[in-house]
Amino acid sequence: MEEENVLEILQRYRRDRRVLLSFLFSGSLIKKVVMPPGAVTLDDVDLDQVSVDYVLNCTKKGEILELSEAIRDYHDSVGFPHMVDSSSIDDFFLTTNPESSGSPPRRSPPSVPVVTPPVVLPSLSQPEESLGGDLTNSEHSIDESLQNIGLFTARSLKAESFNSLQAKELTIDDIEDFEDVDDGEEVDCRRISRRVLNDASDIMPGLPPFATGISDDDLRETAYEILLACAGASGGLILPQKGKKKDKKTSLLRKLGRSKNGHVVSQSQHSPGLVGLLEIMRVQMEISEDMDIRTRQGLLNSLAGKVGKRMDTLLVPLELLCCISRAEFPDKKAYIRWQKRQLNMLEEGLINHSAVGFGESGRVSSEMRIILAKIEESEFLPAAPGELQRAECLRSLRAVAVPLAERPARGDLTGEVCHWADGYHLNVRLYEKLLLSVFDMLDEGKLTEEVEEILELLKSTWRVLGITETIHYTCYAWVLFRQFVITSAKPMMQLAIDQLKRIPLQDQLSPQERLHLRSLQSTLLDDDSSQRFSFLQAYLMPIWKWADKQLGDYHMHFLEASQMKDVVTVAMVSRRLLQEEPESGVQQFRISDLDQIELYVTSSIKNAFSKVLLTIEATSKNVHEHPLTLLAEETKKLLKKDTAVFLPILSQWSPQATFISASLLHELYGVKLRPFLENSKQLTEDVIYVFIAADSLEQYVIALMTSTYGEETAESYCRKFRRFQIETLSGTLVMRWVNSQLGRIVAWIERAIQQEPWDPISPQQRHGSSIVEVYRIVEETADQFFALQVPMGSTELNSLLRGIDNAFQVYANHIVGTLVKIEDLIPPVPVLTRYKREAGIKAFMKKEILDQKLPEGRKSSEIIVLPTRTLCVQLNTLHYAVSHLSKLEDSISERWLKKRPSDKFAKPAPGDKSRSFSQKNAFDGSRKELNGAIDRICAYTGTKIVFWDLREPFIDDLYRPSVSSSRLEVLIEPLDMALNELCDVIMEPLRDRIVTSLLQASVDGLVRVLLDGGPSRVFSISDAKMLEEDIDVLKEFFISGGDGLPRGLVENLVSRVRHIIKLHGYETRELIEDLKSASGLDVQGGKGKLGVDVNVLLRILCHRNDSEASQFVKKQYMIPMEL
Repeated sequence: MEEENVLEILQRYRRDRRVLLSFLFSGSLIKKVVMPPGAVTLDDVDLDQVSVDYVLNCTKKGEILELSEAIRDYHDSVGFPHMVDSSSIDDFFLTTNPESSGSPPRRSPPSVPVVTPPVVLPSLSQPEESLGGDLTNSEHSIDESLQNIGLFTARSLKAESFNSLQAKELTIDDIEDFEDVDDGEEVDCRRISRRVLNDASDIMPGLPPFATGISDDDLRETAYEILLACAGASGGLILPQKGKKKDKKTSLLRKLGRSKNGHVVSQSQHSPGLVGLLEIMRVQMEISEDMDIRTRQGLLNSLAGKVGKRMDTLLVPLELLCCISRAEFPDKKAYIRWQKRQLNMLEEGLINHSAVGFGESGRVSSEMRIILAKIEESEFLPAAPGELQRAECLRSLRAVAVPLAERPARGDLTGEVCHWADGYHLNVRLYEKLLLSVFDMLDEGKLTEEVEEILELLKSTWRVLGITETIHYTCYAWVLFRQFVITSAKPMMQLAIDQLKRIPLQDQLSPQERLHLRSLQSTLLDDDSSQRFSFLQAYLMPIWKWADKQLGDYHMHFLEASQMKDVVTVAMVSRRLLQEEPESGVQQFRISDLDQIELYVTSSIKNAFSKVLLTIEATSKNVHEHPLTLLAEETKKLLKKDTAVFLPILSQWSPQATFISASLLHELYGVKLRPFLENSKQLTEDVIYVFIAADSLEQYVIALMTSTYGEETAESYCRKFRRFQIETLSGTLVMRWVNSQLGRIVAWIERAIQQEPWDPISPQQRHGSSIVEVYRIVEETADQFFALQVPMGSTELNSLLRGIDNAFQVYANHIVGTLVKIEDLIPPVPVLTRYKREAGIKAFMKKEILDQKLPEGRKSSEIIVLPTRTLCVQLNTLHYAVSHLSKLEDSISERWLKKRPSDKFAKPAPGDKSRSFSQKNAFDGSRKELNGAIDRICAYTGTKIVFWDLREPFIDDLYRPSVSSSRLEVLIEPLDMALNELCDVIMEPLRDRIVTSLLQASVDGLVRVLLDGGPSRVFSISDAKMLEEDIDVLKEFFISGGDGLPRGLVENLVSRVRHIIKLHGYETRELIEDLKSASGLDVQGGKGKLGVDVNVLLRILCHRNDSEASQFVKKQYMIPMEL
């Protein structure tokens, strides 16, 4: 986070700096601006390299601004620490981070042994020229006397000898007192700061080790020497012109300029062009300035007297051996190490790994090895003989080595190319070290800003090292991939993939290059066997094996999808390249990419499942859950992770990756589950939880397949599964539980009905309490059913729903069963008699008229009639039951869908009719029974009020002895009282139904009075008008000014009685004629012109206050006047 803040502040500083300079240049503040050489406008000038202080000073003084001087001033000031213009002397800067420095040391440092110098140095006040030789000799004498003393002590003595005046402050002038030997220490410190985060030994190329034991440092230094030689061929090799003093100042300033985390902050500004780029390469490759100067001087000296000779055609190690002497090294040990490296390079490049074969026996190689050994031996001889032997051996070495190096290869002309380091694996190892210079020294997970220039510069070495474009792409891809493995930096992986994709396939190569690449072979010797690799195999096989190993257990190696995506790409691209290599020797290269991805999925799933098994075995003893329950949960988590993170990537290469992963995990868990299922005989707690977990896993697998492939494809895949069949095993146990619960519900309903007082629960809840108890027990049963969470089929649900449906039917039947018969409420119909004032004639009826006997009615004391209030509460209760059925259906349906949302492909069990079953009409039987019970009670209530409660004023006294003396108006008050009692208790949805029943009963009562009123009721033609008025009164009573029943409904119900009243208004003769016409011979029940049957006409004539009518019914029907 701190590094990001520092970067943001730096960017803001640079942006503000450009804005300030643009403002100064755009106005008239500056008298005149002189452009630097090569620049025409300000757009050609890099404002980041212009000194703001210099520009401000010119602006204040009104002087001409020379941008070249401003740029020079900026570069001169970069090497010095930033200063703050503050008058306070208390401000100071720390070169270390005090927070990260830790606590002060608790123990004293070890004592430094005091060594007296054997040579007394002259005073520093003497001229520098006179002290040059003395200082050099003194340093050599000190070094020789301190061979057995530590480096710290030696440097302390040197510092003491050069600072004998014991100055208290270190000034810039004193910097020259520090030797360049510190550069090596600085390089070592820098290497320590670049720590290797990960091990990259698994991706080392398939190249044999060097016989001479060349180290990575040897390769790095030699690679830099080759780079200098190639740069010298283009005229870019010059010696630094800066003095030693300034170099030493820069060295010290670099030491003072370390960042907080210990990395070195570069303070030097490199020169533009090839010179500056070589300086960058020197720093990037960690080459000391002394070594750089020695190498440059040696290469330049090697061209002396060689007119027309290109520097890149020189035998570099040989030329350096001849042109660099022992005196140019600080000590003999350093020289011997440097010479040994050069000799080893000659041996590896010309003998062990030559570009062109010897074509003869090993005479030349043996002779050259002898010469190299003598050169090493000369360093241990006395000075004079040693120098003589060395000079003679170098001449002999040149005579042998140069012809070997200049042998033509690939069509080269003699002398054009020096083939000393392009004998395959030495040259690519050297090129690796050059490619490593593209990484930022402070952040090895990033490329340096000059990467494009560096890569372009490295092309100059292709001629010497025998590098082609294909070899470059391959080596660069390997270097970038290795850097990714070390640093885990994602940009490195992306860059490596880009380089891998640039490697051409075999058909994209020219025939010459194809043959050349096949000729590049290396052999690795094992204990008992050897392996031979081509160039691409040597570099791409480690990359592929690393990626293959990661993907073989990708659950363990990857946490994010982005990490895995790049590795899959690397594996498949490198695999494609390796497949074209002859005799790859790997079986996996012979299968398709699709099969390879499936192998990765299978291998990783098995490894991950095995780890899960081991984890559960270790932890199951400490928890109370069954191991199979834990295993199902962990398997489901594993599949979810695989689906969310890895399978989207793998599916891009293999569409069946999801099916393979899901089916394999399903099968692996099934192997562990099936023995448990075979031994499960009863529904214990462990069995329930294992069933739940296993079914949840299987349902998730099915849902995953459906969402990934669609229903049709998923169904075909799911048929390949070996299902767990848990639903079948648990179905029997669930059915047993359902049957016991249904029996409990029916028993509870019967008990609730018996204890029901039929009083409203409250003024708002006007139903009985028993229905609340019934719904409570039903809902509890449903809750327990779904709380089981055991896998079950629709058969069990259907059984539960049928049982609940039957329970509500039982409830409705119990309520209706408490009612007496309606026939018991209606009084017996009187015997039909005709009207006559005197009495005493027996009545005999005509054959067509059936004998009408009085029914034997039950006594009133024997009939138990429920009060109107109780009947209303029962109606409310039944309505409550009906209205809440839909809610119960929806609740059960919703919970069932949640319980079994995705098992679309399960094979239905025998007898399972769930496919045609809908939970929405599950309680239609209950609805029918409950609504039928409501209709019966409504009809019963209306009949009870009219024929039982109002029997005396309505049935017995209405229109008796005449219409005028007993009108219907007298019934309005008792009807109103009965209606108010109904409306006080009945619920609003039932009001119209119960009032309609009362109107219907009232109409039935009027018909009874008008047609079967008994011998005491007579009607005349003049009564028809009064009867019509009474009907209108009854109608308006029930309409109630629009607040009652609808007018149309009332008119429809009273139409029957209105027709009868209309008949009372006809003349007797008309009634007789219509009766005759309707009767006929042996015809009974026919209708005449007036639209009524014989019985109605006969009863109207019997109650007609008319002698003609009485005589007619006497004569025709033998109806008596009275019993």
